[in-house]
Amino acid sequence: MTLYELISFHKELLHRLSDAGIRTNDYRYADLFRDYTKMIRAGYKATYAVAVLAERYHVSERTVYALLHRLAGSV
Repeated sequence: MTLYELISFHKELLHRLSDAGIRTNDYRYADLFRDYTKMIRAGYKATYAVAVLAERYHVSERTVYALLHRLAGSV
């Protein structure tokens, strides 16, 4: 399957995601967000959870905060 065929097949979905302001690379951080919510439910402090996840996913703490803000937002 070519890139064109893939985009053409998913054109409507991609259009809706784009209109909602979803960045195409955000799929990479779905697990990070899930892990954060699990840690918070388990009683960990937010700053500790962010530090752990930054290390685990090889991103900065500032990036984790930005991702959490973006992924928790409503569409």
